[in-house]
Amino acid sequence: MIIEPFCSGDVAPFLELAGAEGWVAEPWEFEFLLAEFPRGCFTARMENGVAVGFITSLRHERSGWIGNLIVSPEHRGRGVGETLFRRVQEALFDSGVETVWLTASQAGMPLYQKCGFSRIDTVIRWSGCGRQRPTDCETVAACDNSDALLNDIDSLAWGDRRAALVAVTAGRGKVLRQESAFIIIQPAGDDMQLGPFSASGYSSADVLLKSALKTIPSGTRVCLDAPASNRTALQLFNRNRMRITGSSELMYAGVRPAYRPELLYGLATMGSCG
Repeated sequence: MIIEPFCSGDVAPFLELAGAEGWVAEPWEFEFLLAEFPRGCFTARMENGVAVGFITSLRHERSGWIGNLIVSPEHRGRGVGETLFRRVQEALFDSGVETVWLTASQAGMPLYQKCGFSRIDTVIRWSGCGRQRPTDCETVAACDNSDALLNDIDSLAWGDRRAALVAVTAGRGKVLRQESAFIIIQPAGDDMQLGPFSASGYSSADVLLKSALKTIPSGTRVCLDAPASNRTALQLFNRNRMRITGSSELMYAGVRPAYRPELLYGLATMGSCG
């Protein structure tokens, strides 16, 4: 087995594997990741050149995120995933980050714990529907996606500035903001995703969520990932008739981050970038 840099030609085989697993992943994520941190994206190949595993990562200022670890079913249990994971973990820490994040399934947790990761929270996936009607008008004005305040608000939740990630998600979606709160509405396959989504309290989060749902056509599926420890978020989504469709574990390695889940209502992506 050979470990090589992930390249653009690996996107299609990755998406095929991811689709078989029911993952939400799209080509734009790989364009972004390969542009931002190519040294942290790898492919495992057999001697004949056939790709059998993939992993990607993203570096922020003081932290990084590992996502998209997948191995073809016929090559699982042979150490491919662990080899890829240790390689990308090394690349991130060698780049100077202090903390590395990821979300894990129950099946993946033993590997990550073995590699020094600890659970810090549970991420709950919520699902609902758009509520736009012909007579609806926006109650919150859209803002410029280059607004520096978005990064200030986002960094309070994560303990690090994630400017590139905020910019790319804002650029492909729509941003609504109030004082000390913002939400990005972006496409996710045939659905719409809410996130990044941060707010200082229930009132501003409630206004933004309701406004966001009214920008999405009625019946369109809406999804978001939010930390379970944000009890206000759980209350908000329940009151807005959203339902839980899954969960994963939020883990970190390295320096314990200045993580404030009470400010976090929606992650930026469905697992690949944080």
